[in-house]
Amino acid sequence: MNFTPIPTRIENLISTAIKNAQESNELPAVEQEVTLPPVKPSKIGNYASAVAMANAKLFRQKPLDIAQIIAKHLPSNELIEKAEVAPPGFINFWLNPSWVVEQINYIIEADENVFSQNIGQGKRLMVEFVSANPTGPLHIGRSRGAVVGDATARLMEACGWSVHREYYFNNGGRQMEMLGKSLQARYLQALGDSVELPEEGYQGEYLIDMAQKLVEQHQDGWRNKSWQDFKVYAENVIFEMIRATLERIGVRHDLYFNELDLYESNAVWETLEKLSAANHTYKSATRENASAEEIERAKHKGEGEAVWFRSTAFGDREDRVLVRSNGEPTYVLPDIAYHINKLERGFDRIINVLGADHFTESQVVKYGLTALGYDASKVDVILHQMVFIIKDGQEIKGSTRKGDIIPLDEVIDETGPDPIRYFLLARSTDNDVTFDLDLAVERSNENPVFYIQNAHVRCAGILRQVEERGYPADWDADADLSLLGNEERAFLLKILEMPEVMVAAHDTLSPYQLAFYTLELARAFHPMYEQVRVLHSDVPEDLAKARLRLYKATKLVFKRLLTLMGMNTPERM
Repeated sequence: MNFTPIPTRIENLISTAIKNAQESNELPAVEQEVTLPPVKPSKIGNYASAVAMANAKLFRQKPLDIAQIIAKHLPSNELIEKAEVAPPGFINFWLNPSWVVEQINYIIEADENVFSQNIGQGKRLMVEFVSANPTGPLHIGRSRGAVVGDATARLMEACGWSVHREYYFNNGGRQMEMLGKSLQARYLQALGDSVELPEEGYQGEYLIDMAQKLVEQHQDGWRNKSWQDFKVYAENVIFEMIRATLERIGVRHDLYFNELDLYESNAVWETLEKLSAANHTYKSATRENASAEEIERAKHKGEGEAVWFRSTAFGDREDRVLVRSNGEPTYVLPDIAYHINKLERGFDRIINVLGADHFTESQVVKYGLTALGYDASKVDVILHQMVFIIKDGQEIKGSTRKGDIIPLDEVIDETGPDPIRYFLLARSTDNDVTFDLDLAVERSNENPVFYIQNAHVRCAGILRQVEERGYPADWDADADLSLLGNEERAFLLKILEMPEVMVAAHDTLSPYQLAFYTLELARAFHPMYEQVRVLHSDVPEDLAKARLRLYKATKLVFKRLLTLMGMNTPERM
Protein backbone atom coordinates (compact mmCIF):
# COMPACT_ATOMS: atom_id res chain seq x y z
CA MET A 1 0.00 0.00 0.00
CA ASN A 2 1.89 3.02 -1.28
CA PHE A 3 1.64 6.30 0.60
CA THR A 4 2.37 9.61 -1.11
CA PRO A 5 4.29 11.94 1.24
CA ILE A 6 2.27 14.91 2.48
CA PRO A 7 4.59 17.56 0.91
CA THR A 8 4.19 15.84 -2.47
CA ARG A 9 0.41 15.84 -2.07
CA ILE A 10 0.47 19.58 -1.34
CA GLU A 11 2.79 20.23 -4.30
CA ASN A 12 0.31 18.41 -6.53
CA LEU A 13 -2.52 20.59 -5.21
CA ILE A 14 -0.43 23.73 -5.88
CA SER A 15 0.28 22.57 -9.46
CA THR A 16 -3.44 22.08 -10.03
CA ALA A 17 -4.21 25.48 -8.51
CA ILE A 18 -1.71 27.19 -10.84
CA LYS A 19 -3.26 25.48 -13.88
CA ASN A 20 -6.74 26.53 -12.69
CA ALA A 21 -5.56 30.12 -12.26
CA GLN A 22 -3.98 30.12 -15.72
CA GLU A 23 -7.18 28.79 -17.28
CA SER A 24 -9.10 31.66 -15.66
CA ASN A 25 -6.43 34.14 -16.86
CA GLU A 26 -5.57 35.21 -13.31
CA LEU A 27 -2.06 33.92 -13.88
CA PRO A 28 -0.43 34.14 -17.31
CA ALA A 29 0.24 31.04 -19.36
CA VAL A 30 4.01 30.62 -19.67
CA GLU A 31 6.21 28.46 -21.86
CA GLN A 32 8.81 28.05 -19.14
CA GLU A 33 8.24 25.37 -16.51
CA VAL A 34 6.88 26.69 -13.22
CA THR A 35 9.28 26.25 -10.28
CA LEU A 36 7.88 24.18 -7.41
CA PRO A 37 10.15 24.65 -4.39
CA PRO A 38 9.87 21.98 -1.69
CA VAL A 39 6.91 22.20 0.66
CA LYS A 40 8.38 22.36 4.17
CA PRO A 41 7.11 22.11 7.76
CA SER A 42 5.97 25.46 9.11
CA LYS A 43 5.57 27.10 12.50
CA ILE A 44 2.46 28.77 11.09
CA GLY A 45 0.19 25.88 10.21
CA ASN A 46 1.68 22.49 9.39
CA TYR A 47 3.40 23.10 6.04
CA ALA A 48 4.37 26.11 3.93
CA SER A 49 5.24 26.80 0.31
CA ALA A 50 7.31 29.60 -1.21
CA VAL A 51 6.01 28.89 -4.72
CA ALA A 52 4.75 32.47 -5.21
CA MET A 53 8.16 34.01 -4.47
CA ALA A 54 9.95 31.45 -6.64
CA ASN A 55 7.81 32.41 -9.66
CA ALA A 56 7.33 36.15 -9.18
CA LYS A 57 9.51 37.04 -12.19
CA LEU A 58 7.91 34.36 -14.32
CA PHE A 59 4.35 35.56 -13.62
CA ARG A 60 5.38 39.24 -13.40
CA GLN A 61 3.30 39.87 -10.32
CA LYS A 62 3.94 40.52 -6.66
CA PRO A 63 4.56 37.34 -4.65
CA LEU A 64 1.75 38.19 -2.23
CA ASP A 65 -0.74 38.57 -5.11
CA ILE A 66 0.43 35.30 -6.72
CA ALA A 67 0.07 33.47 -3.39
CA GLN A 68 -3.48 34.73 -2.92
CA ILE A 69 -4.46 33.64 -6.44
CA ILE A 70 -2.97 30.16 -5.94
CA ALA A 71 -4.67 29.78 -2.54
CA LYS A 72 -8.04 30.76 -4.07
CA HIS A 73 -7.73 28.15 -6.83
CA LEU A 74 -6.69 25.19 -4.68
CA PRO A 75 -8.99 22.28 -5.59
CA SER A 76 -11.29 20.81 -2.96
CA ASN A 77 -9.56 17.96 -1.14
CA GLU A 78 -9.64 15.95 2.06
CA LEU A 79 -6.06 16.76 3.04
CA ILE A 80 -6.13 20.53 3.69
CA GLU A 81 -8.38 22.17 6.26
CA LYS A 82 -7.33 25.68 5.27
CA ALA A 83 -4.63 27.60 3.42
CA GLU A 84 -3.63 31.15 4.35
CA VAL A 85 -1.27 33.63 2.73
CA ALA A 86 1.40 35.44 4.73
CA PRO A 87 3.90 38.15 3.68
CA PRO A 88 6.00 38.29 1.65
CA GLY A 89 4.20 35.52 -0.24
CA PHE A 90 4.14 32.28 1.73
CA ILE A 91 1.17 29.93 1.58
CA ASN A 92 0.63 28.20 4.92
CA PHE A 93 -1.35 24.96 5.06
CA TRP A 94 -3.26 23.40 7.94
CA LEU A 95 -3.96 19.69 7.60
CA ASN A 96 -7.49 18.39 8.05
CA PRO A 97 -7.61 16.80 11.54
CA SER A 98 -10.08 14.16 10.34
CA TRP A 99 -7.72 13.09 7.55
CA VAL A 100 -4.75 13.02 9.94
CA VAL A 101 -6.33 10.68 12.49
CA GLU A 102 -7.75 8.46 9.74
CA GLN A 103 -4.17 7.61 8.76
CA ILE A 104 -4.03 5.42 11.87
CA ASN A 105 -6.35 3.01 10.08
CA TYR A 106 -4.17 3.15 6.96
CA ILE A 107 -1.08 2.25 9.02
CA ILE A 108 -2.80 -0.73 10.67
CA GLU A 109 -4.13 -2.00 7.37
CA ALA A 110 -0.73 -1.58 5.63
CA ASP A 111 0.97 -3.52 8.46
CA GLU A 112 4.59 -4.42 7.61
CA ASN A 113 4.39 -2.54 4.30
CA VAL A 114 3.45 0.75 5.93
CA PHE A 115 4.54 3.86 3.99
CA SER A 116 5.84 1.86 1.01
CA GLN A 117 6.80 3.88 -2.05
CA ASN A 118 6.82 2.96 -5.74
CA ILE A 119 9.74 5.04 -6.95
CA GLY A 120 11.56 2.05 -8.42
CA GLN A 121 8.44 0.68 -10.13
CA GLY A 122 9.78 -2.85 -9.84
CA LYS A 123 12.95 -2.13 -11.82
CA ARG A 124 16.02 -4.26 -11.13
CA LEU A 125 18.63 -2.80 -8.79
CA MET A 126 21.92 -4.35 -7.71
CA VAL A 127 23.49 -3.22 -4.45
CA GLU A 128 27.09 -4.39 -4.14
CA PHE A 129 28.51 -4.02 -0.66
CA VAL A 130 31.13 -5.32 1.77
CA SER A 131 33.30 -6.97 -0.95
CA ALA A 132 36.15 -7.32 1.53
CA ASN A 133 39.19 -9.25 0.29
CA PRO A 134 39.10 -12.78 1.79
CA THR A 135 42.48 -12.33 3.41
CA GLY A 136 41.35 -12.17 7.03
CA PRO A 137 38.38 -11.90 9.38
CA LEU A 138 35.91 -9.10 8.73
CA HIS A 139 36.98 -6.10 10.77
CA ILE A 140 35.01 -3.23 12.23
CA GLY A 141 36.03 -0.78 9.49
CA ARG A 142 34.59 -3.01 6.75
CA SER A 143 31.42 -3.53 8.78
CA ARG A 144 30.27 0.01 8.10
CA GLY A 145 29.96 -0.83 4.43
CA ALA A 146 27.99 -3.94 5.40
CA VAL A 147 25.53 -1.96 7.51
CA VAL A 148 25.15 0.93 5.07
CA GLY A 149 24.81 -1.43 2.11
CA ASP A 150 22.21 -3.63 3.76
CA ALA A 151 20.17 -0.65 4.99
CA THR A 152 20.34 0.88 1.52
CA ALA A 153 19.06 -2.38 -0.01
CA ARG A 154 16.19 -2.52 2.50
CA LEU A 155 15.29 1.12 1.87
CA MET A 156 15.33 0.71 -1.90
CA GLU A 157 13.08 -2.34 -1.63
CA ALA A 158 10.64 -0.32 0.47
CA CYS A 159 10.72 2.30 -2.31
CA GLY A 160 9.68 -0.10 -5.03
CA TRP A 161 12.92 -1.53 -6.45
CA SER A 162 13.54 -5.22 -7.06
CA VAL A 163 16.83 -5.51 -5.19
CA HIS A 164 19.68 -7.98 -5.70
CA ARG A 165 22.46 -8.00 -3.09
CA GLU A 166 25.95 -8.91 -4.25
CA TYR A 167 29.40 -9.39 -2.72
CA TYR A 168 32.38 -9.06 -5.08
CA PHE A 169 34.75 -11.75 -3.90
CA ASN A 170 38.28 -10.49 -4.63
CA ASN A 171 40.00 -13.84 -4.91
CA GLY A 172 42.44 -12.85 -7.64
CA GLY A 173 45.57 -10.75 -7.67
CA ARG A 174 48.71 -10.36 -5.64
CA GLN A 175 47.04 -10.09 -2.21
CA MET A 176 45.70 -13.64 -2.57
CA GLU A 177 49.14 -14.88 -3.56
CA MET A 178 50.50 -13.29 -0.39
CA LEU A 179 47.76 -15.00 1.61
CA GLY A 180 48.66 -18.41 0.22
CA LYS A 181 52.40 -17.92 0.78
CA SER A 182 51.78 -16.59 4.30
CA LEU A 183 49.72 -19.65 5.30
CA GLN A 184 52.31 -21.92 3.70
CA ALA A 185 55.04 -20.30 5.84
CA ARG A 186 52.92 -20.59 9.01
CA TYR A 187 52.25 -24.27 8.26
CA LEU A 188 55.94 -25.03 7.83
CA GLN A 189 56.68 -23.10 11.02
CA ALA A 190 54.06 -25.22 12.81
CA LEU A 191 55.94 -28.29 11.61
CA GLY A 192 59.11 -26.87 13.18
CA ASP A 193 60.78 -25.63 10.00
CA SER A 194 62.82 -22.44 10.14
CA VAL A 195 61.09 -20.29 7.53
CA GLU A 196 60.21 -16.62 7.40
CA LEU A 197 56.99 -14.98 6.37
CA PRO A 198 57.25 -13.48 2.90
CA GLU A 199 57.84 -9.77 2.70
CA GLU A 200 54.43 -8.05 2.74
CA GLY A 201 52.92 -11.30 4.04
CA TYR A 202 49.91 -11.44 6.35
CA GLN A 203 50.88 -11.51 10.02
CA GLY A 204 47.47 -12.05 11.61
CA GLU A 205 47.24 -14.68 14.33
CA TYR A 206 44.28 -16.24 12.52
CA LEU A 207 46.78 -17.75 10.03
CA ILE A 208 48.75 -19.33 12.88
CA ASP A 209 45.51 -20.93 14.12
CA MET A 210 44.67 -22.05 10.57
CA ALA A 211 48.13 -23.56 10.08
CA GLN A 212 47.85 -25.47 13.37
CA LYS A 213 44.56 -27.00 12.23
CA LEU A 214 46.21 -28.07 8.98
CA VAL A 215 48.91 -29.82 10.96
CA GLU A 216 46.31 -31.53 13.15
CA GLN A 217 44.43 -32.72 10.05
CA HIS A 218 47.33 -33.63 7.74
CA GLN A 219 50.48 -33.71 9.85
CA ASP A 220 53.31 -33.07 7.34
CA GLY A 221 51.26 -34.24 4.33
CA TRP A 222 51.07 -30.70 2.98
CA ARG A 223 54.82 -30.07 3.11
CA ASN A 224 55.16 -30.23 -0.67
CA LYS A 225 51.94 -28.42 -1.52
CA SER A 226 52.18 -25.23 -3.59
CA TRP A 227 51.23 -21.80 -2.30
CA GLN A 228 48.20 -22.01 -4.61
CA ASP A 229 46.87 -24.94 -2.57
CA PHE A 230 47.33 -22.99 0.65
CA LYS A 231 45.66 -19.99 -0.97
CA VAL A 232 42.55 -21.99 -1.89
CA TYR A 233 42.35 -23.50 1.59
CA ALA A 234 42.74 -20.12 3.33
CA GLU A 235 40.29 -18.46 0.96
CA ASN A 236 37.60 -21.05 1.71
CA VAL A 237 38.09 -20.91 5.47
CA ILE A 238 38.15 -17.11 5.60
CA PHE A 239 35.16 -16.83 3.29
CA GLU A 240 33.10 -18.96 5.66
CA MET A 241 34.31 -16.83 8.56
CA ILE A 242 33.17 -13.66 6.78
CA ARG A 243 29.81 -15.14 5.82
CA ALA A 244 29.18 -16.32 9.39
CA THR A 245 30.14 -12.93 10.80
CA LEU A 246 27.80 -11.09 8.41
CA GLU A 247 25.01 -13.49 9.35
CA ARG A 248 25.43 -12.45 12.99
CA ILE A 249 24.50 -8.86 12.11
CA GLY A 250 21.69 -9.89 9.76
CA VAL A 251 23.51 -9.25 6.47
CA ARG A 252 22.93 -11.70 3.63
CA HIS A 253 23.81 -11.63 -0.06
CA ASP A 254 22.07 -13.16 -3.05
CA LEU A 255 25.34 -13.81 -4.87
CA TYR A 256 29.04 -13.95 -4.07
CA PHE A 257 30.68 -13.08 -7.38
CA ASN A 258 34.21 -14.46 -7.77
CA GLU A 259 36.79 -12.17 -9.34
CA LEU A 260 38.60 -15.26 -10.71
CA ASP A 261 35.55 -15.99 -12.87
CA LEU A 262 36.37 -12.85 -14.83
CA TYR A 263 39.82 -14.27 -15.61
CA GLU A 264 38.61 -17.80 -16.34
CA SER A 265 36.01 -16.46 -18.79
CA ASN A 266 38.69 -14.19 -20.33
CA ALA A 267 36.44 -11.18 -19.62
CA VAL A 268 39.34 -9.17 -18.15
CA TRP A 269 41.50 -9.46 -21.25
CA GLU A 270 38.56 -9.03 -23.62
CA THR A 271 37.83 -5.75 -21.86
CA LEU A 272 41.42 -4.65 -22.42
CA GLU A 273 41.24 -5.66 -26.09
CA LYS A 274 38.05 -3.62 -26.60
CA LEU A 275 39.58 -0.56 -24.97
CA SER A 276 42.72 -0.94 -27.08
CA ALA A 277 40.75 -1.48 -30.30
CA ALA A 278 38.94 1.78 -29.65
CA ASN A 279 42.29 3.57 -29.18
CA HIS A 280 41.67 4.22 -25.47
CA THR A 281 44.96 2.64 -24.34
CA TYR A 282 48.67 2.99 -25.01
CA LYS A 283 51.90 1.34 -23.87
CA SER A 284 54.52 3.40 -22.15
CA ALA A 285 56.74 3.54 -19.10
CA THR A 286 55.06 6.83 -18.19
CA ARG A 287 51.75 8.49 -18.92
CA GLU A 288 51.37 10.62 -22.04
CA ASN A 289 52.58 14.19 -21.58
CA ALA A 290 54.59 13.12 -18.53
CA SER A 291 56.97 15.65 -17.10
CA ALA A 292 60.70 15.33 -17.65
CA GLU A 293 61.06 14.49 -13.98
CA GLU A 294 58.57 11.58 -14.28
CA ILE A 295 60.35 10.24 -17.37
CA GLU A 296 63.72 10.43 -15.67
CA ARG A 297 62.38 8.73 -12.54
CA ALA A 298 60.92 5.86 -14.62
CA LYS A 299 64.27 5.41 -16.42
CA HIS A 300 66.11 5.38 -13.10
CA LYS A 301 63.83 2.66 -11.76
CA GLY A 302 64.15 0.69 -14.96
CA GLU A 303 60.41 0.47 -15.33
CA GLY A 304 59.15 -1.30 -18.42
CA GLU A 305 56.11 -0.46 -20.49
CA ALA A 306 52.72 -0.53 -18.77
CA VAL A 307 49.32 -0.38 -20.46
CA TRP A 308 47.64 2.96 -19.77
CA PHE A 309 43.99 3.97 -20.10
CA ARG A 310 43.37 7.42 -21.63
CA SER A 311 40.91 8.28 -18.88
CA THR A 312 41.72 12.00 -19.24
CA ALA A 313 39.64 11.91 -22.43
CA PHE A 314 36.60 11.29 -20.19
CA GLY A 315 37.29 13.84 -17.48
CA ASP A 316 39.99 12.25 -15.33
CA ARG A 317 42.85 14.43 -14.12
CA GLU A 318 45.46 11.88 -15.25
CA ASP A 319 45.65 8.64 -17.23
CA ARG A 320 45.59 5.38 -15.27
CA VAL A 321 47.54 2.12 -15.49
CA LEU A 322 45.45 -0.90 -16.47
CA VAL A 323 48.28 -3.45 -16.70
CA ARG A 324 51.59 -3.06 -14.88
CA SER A 325 54.89 -3.54 -16.66
CA ASN A 326 55.14 -7.06 -15.15
CA GLY A 327 51.89 -8.05 -16.88
CA GLU A 328 49.69 -7.94 -13.76
CA PRO A 329 46.44 -5.97 -14.11
CA THR A 330 45.66 -3.27 -11.59
CA TYR A 331 42.35 -3.31 -9.68
CA VAL A 332 40.77 -1.08 -12.31
CA LEU A 333 40.79 -3.49 -15.27
CA PRO A 334 38.91 -6.41 -13.63
CA ASP A 335 36.58 -3.87 -12.00
CA ILE A 336 35.62 -2.49 -15.42
CA ALA A 337 35.03 -6.06 -16.63
CA TYR A 338 32.92 -6.75 -13.53
CA HIS A 339 30.74 -3.70 -14.14
CA ILE A 340 30.25 -4.69 -17.77
CA ASN A 341 29.07 -8.04 -16.42
CA LYS A 342 26.66 -6.29 -14.06
CA LEU A 343 25.13 -4.15 -16.79
CA GLU A 344 24.88 -7.05 -19.20
CA ARG A 345 22.94 -9.01 -16.59
CA GLY A 346 20.16 -6.48 -17.16
CA PHE A 347 20.21 -4.38 -14.01
CA ASP A 348 18.54 -1.02 -14.46
CA ARG A 349 20.63 0.55 -11.73
CA ILE A 350 23.73 -0.36 -9.71
CA ILE A 351 24.77 0.98 -6.31
CA ASN A 352 28.28 0.27 -5.01
CA VAL A 353 29.06 0.83 -1.32
CA LEU A 354 32.79 1.42 -0.94
CA GLY A 355 35.32 2.84 1.46
CA ALA A 356 36.33 6.44 0.75
CA ASP A 357 39.77 5.24 -0.41
CA HIS A 358 38.05 3.78 -3.50
CA PHE A 359 36.90 7.14 -4.84
CA THR A 360 39.43 7.40 -7.69
CA GLU A 361 39.04 3.77 -8.69
CA SER A 362 35.24 4.06 -8.80
CA GLN A 363 35.51 7.11 -11.07
CA VAL A 364 37.94 5.40 -13.43
CA VAL A 365 35.58 2.41 -13.72
CA LYS A 366 32.86 4.79 -14.88
CA TYR A 367 35.24 6.32 -17.43
CA GLY A 368 35.99 2.82 -18.69
CA LEU A 369 32.30 2.00 -19.08
CA THR A 370 31.74 5.23 -20.98
CA ALA A 371 34.70 4.51 -23.25
CA LEU A 372 33.12 1.19 -24.21
CA GLY A 373 29.70 2.67 -24.88
CA TYR A 374 27.93 1.66 -21.68
CA ASP A 375 25.66 3.98 -19.70
CA ALA A 376 27.82 4.83 -16.67
CA SER A 377 24.99 6.96 -15.22
CA LYS A 378 23.38 3.69 -14.12
CA VAL A 379 26.17 3.26 -11.57
CA ASP A 380 25.95 5.14 -8.26
CA VAL A 381 28.58 4.99 -5.55
CA ILE A 382 28.19 5.47 -1.80
CA LEU A 383 31.57 6.21 -0.22
CA HIS A 384 31.86 5.86 3.55
CA GLN A 385 34.48 7.16 5.94
CA MET A 386 36.29 5.33 8.73
CA VAL A 387 35.14 3.80 12.02
CA PHE A 388 36.89 4.48 15.32
CA ILE A 389 36.15 2.50 18.47
CA ILE A 390 36.49 3.97 21.94
CA LYS A 391 36.20 2.37 25.36
CA ASP A 392 36.64 4.11 28.69
CA GLY A 393 37.15 7.29 26.69
CA GLN A 394 40.17 5.90 24.85
CA GLU A 395 40.45 4.84 21.22
CA ILE A 396 41.13 1.13 20.75
CA LYS A 397 43.91 0.86 18.22
CA GLY A 398 43.70 -2.88 17.58
CA SER A 399 42.82 -6.33 18.81
CA THR A 400 45.01 -7.87 21.50
CA ARG A 401 44.32 -11.34 20.06
CA LYS A 402 44.80 -10.75 16.37
CA GLY A 403 47.27 -7.99 15.74
CA ASP A 404 46.40 -4.73 14.10
CA ILE A 405 42.70 -5.27 13.28
CA ILE A 406 39.55 -5.23 15.38
CA PRO A 407 37.47 -8.22 14.24
CA LEU A 408 33.78 -7.52 13.95
CA ASP A 409 33.06 -10.73 15.88
CA GLU A 410 34.78 -9.28 18.94
CA VAL A 411 32.55 -6.20 18.83
CA ILE A 412 29.42 -8.33 18.35
CA ASP A 413 30.41 -10.43 21.36
CA GLU A 414 30.57 -7.29 23.46
CA THR A 415 27.57 -5.29 22.22
CA GLY A 416 25.28 -7.56 20.22
CA PRO A 417 24.29 -6.77 16.61
CA ASP A 418 21.80 -3.93 17.09
CA PRO A 419 24.20 -1.26 18.42
CA ILE A 420 26.54 -2.04 15.53
CA ARG A 421 23.71 -1.61 13.03
CA TYR A 422 22.52 1.66 14.55
CA PHE A 423 25.79 3.37 15.46
CA LEU A 424 27.38 2.67 12.07
CA LEU A 425 24.28 3.88 10.23
CA ALA A 426 23.40 6.95 12.30
CA ARG A 427 25.94 9.33 10.76
CA SER A 428 26.32 10.53 7.21
CA THR A 429 28.75 8.38 5.24
CA ASP A 430 30.68 11.61 4.58
CA ASN A 431 31.75 11.61 8.24
CA ASP A 432 33.83 9.27 10.38
CA VAL A 433 31.98 7.23 13.01
CA THR A 434 33.08 7.01 16.62
CA PHE A 435 31.69 3.82 18.14
CA ASP A 436 31.47 4.12 21.93
CA LEU A 437 31.47 0.57 23.32
CA ASP A 438 30.47 1.73 26.80
CA LEU A 439 27.43 3.57 25.47
CA ALA A 440 26.51 0.70 23.16
CA VAL A 441 25.98 -1.73 26.06
CA GLU A 442 24.30 0.77 28.38
CA ARG A 443 20.64 0.04 29.14
CA SER A 444 19.47 3.60 29.62
CA ASN A 445 17.89 6.44 27.67
CA GLU A 446 21.37 7.73 26.91
CA ASN A 447 21.80 4.79 24.54
CA PRO A 448 19.80 5.56 21.38
CA VAL A 449 19.42 1.87 20.58
CA PHE A 450 17.81 1.14 23.95
CA TYR A 451 15.72 4.34 23.73
CA ILE A 452 14.31 3.48 20.29
CA GLN A 453 13.68 -0.20 20.96
CA ASN A 454 12.04 0.65 24.27
CA ALA A 455 9.40 2.63 22.35
CA HIS A 456 8.49 -0.57 20.50
CA VAL A 457 8.56 -2.52 23.78
CA ARG A 458 6.22 -0.05 25.46
CA CYS A 459 3.70 -0.34 22.63
CA ALA A 460 3.94 -4.13 22.83
CA GLY A 461 3.37 -3.93 26.59
CA ILE A 462 0.12 -2.00 26.13
CA LEU A 463 -1.17 -4.53 23.60
CA ARG A 464 -0.16 -7.36 25.93
CA GLN A 465 -2.08 -5.79 28.83
CA VAL A 466 -5.20 -5.51 26.69
CA GLU A 467 -4.93 -9.19 25.77
CA GLU A 468 -4.26 -10.24 29.38
CA ARG A 469 -7.41 -8.43 30.54
CA GLY A 470 -9.47 -10.49 28.15
CA TYR A 471 -10.42 -7.87 25.58
CA PRO A 472 -11.08 -9.25 22.07
CA ALA A 473 -8.42 -8.64 19.39
CA ASP A 474 -10.77 -6.33 17.45
CA TRP A 475 -11.92 -4.40 20.52
CA ASP A 476 -10.67 -1.12 19.01
CA ALA A 477 -11.91 -1.75 15.45
CA ASP A 478 -14.80 0.71 15.84
CA ALA A 479 -12.70 3.35 17.64
CA ASP A 480 -13.73 6.99 17.24
CA LEU A 481 -10.34 8.49 16.36
CA SER A 482 -11.70 12.04 16.57
CA LEU A 483 -11.50 11.65 20.38
CA LEU A 484 -7.71 11.74 20.32
CA GLY A 485 -6.26 14.82 21.99
CA ASN A 486 -3.58 17.32 21.05
CA GLU A 487 -0.68 15.22 22.37
CA GLU A 488 -1.70 12.18 20.35
CA ARG A 489 -2.33 14.25 17.21
CA ALA A 490 1.03 16.02 17.48
CA PHE A 491 2.78 12.67 17.73
CA LEU A 492 0.78 11.31 14.80
CA LEU A 493 1.93 14.26 12.67
CA LYS A 494 5.50 13.23 13.47
CA ILE A 495 4.72 9.70 12.33
CA LEU A 496 3.35 11.06 9.06
CA GLU A 497 6.74 12.61 8.28
CA MET A 498 8.16 9.12 7.72
CA PRO A 499 7.26 8.83 4.01
CA GLU A 500 9.03 12.07 3.12
CA VAL A 501 12.08 10.91 5.13
CA MET A 502 12.09 7.64 3.18
CA VAL A 503 11.88 9.46 -0.15
CA ALA A 504 14.64 11.90 0.81
CA ALA A 505 16.87 9.04 2.00
CA HIS A 506 16.16 7.19 -1.26
CA ASP A 507 16.83 10.15 -3.52
CA THR A 508 20.13 11.06 -1.84
CA LEU A 509 21.23 7.48 -1.04
CA SER A 510 21.43 8.52 2.61
CA PRO A 511 19.95 5.76 4.79
CA TYR A 512 21.34 7.51 7.86
CA GLN A 513 18.29 9.78 7.63
CA LEU A 514 16.18 6.81 8.77
CA ALA A 515 18.30 6.43 11.91
CA PHE A 516 18.11 10.14 12.64
CA TYR A 517 14.33 10.26 12.14
CA THR A 518 13.71 7.13 14.24
CA LEU A 519 15.49 8.70 17.19
CA GLU A 520 13.44 11.87 16.73
CA LEU A 521 10.26 9.81 16.68
CA ALA A 522 11.27 8.02 19.89
CA ARG A 523 11.92 11.40 21.51
CA ALA A 524 8.39 12.45 20.58
CA PHE A 525 6.90 9.13 21.71
CA HIS A 526 8.19 8.68 25.25
CA PRO A 527 6.84 11.97 26.70
CA MET A 528 3.45 11.23 25.10
CA TYR A 529 3.46 7.70 26.51
CA GLU A 530 3.91 9.07 30.02
CA GLN A 531 0.75 11.17 29.66
CA VAL A 532 -1.52 9.19 27.31
CA ARG A 533 -2.84 6.11 29.11
CA VAL A 534 -5.10 3.40 27.72
CA LEU A 535 -6.17 1.00 30.48
CA HIS A 536 -6.64 3.44 33.32
CA SER A 537 -9.68 3.93 35.52
CA ASP A 538 -9.91 7.61 34.51
CA VAL A 539 -9.95 6.83 30.77
CA PRO A 540 -13.41 6.30 29.23
CA GLU A 541 -13.77 3.17 27.12
CA ASP A 542 -14.32 4.99 23.83
CA LEU A 543 -11.17 7.09 24.37
CA ALA A 544 -9.24 3.97 25.45
CA LYS A 545 -10.14 2.33 22.14
CA ALA A 546 -8.91 5.33 20.15
CA ARG A 547 -5.65 5.46 22.08
CA LEU A 548 -5.12 1.72 21.75
CA ARG A 549 -5.52 2.04 18.01
CA LEU A 550 -2.86 4.76 17.96
CA TYR A 551 -0.46 2.55 19.92
CA LYS A 552 -1.12 -0.34 17.53
CA ALA A 553 -0.19 1.91 14.62
CA THR A 554 2.84 3.26 16.48
CA LYS A 555 4.16 -0.23 17.16
CA LEU A 556 3.92 -1.04 13.45
CA VAL A 557 5.80 2.14 12.51
CA PHE A 558 8.65 1.48 14.95
CA LYS A 559 8.81 -2.12 13.73
CA ARG A 560 9.02 -0.90 10.14
CA LEU A 561 11.80 1.57 10.96
CA LEU A 562 13.81 -0.93 13.00
CA THR A 563 13.45 -3.51 10.24
CA LEU A 564 14.57 -1.04 7.57
CA MET A 565 17.70 -0.48 9.66
CA GLY A 566 18.17 -4.25 10.06
CA MET A 567 17.58 -4.18 13.82
CA ASN A 568 15.58 -6.45 16.09
CA THR A 569 12.09 -5.57 17.35
CA PRO A 570 11.99 -6.84 20.96
CA GLU A 571 8.61 -7.29 22.68
CA ARG A 572 10.15 -7.16 26.15
CA MET A 573 13.30 -5.71 27.73
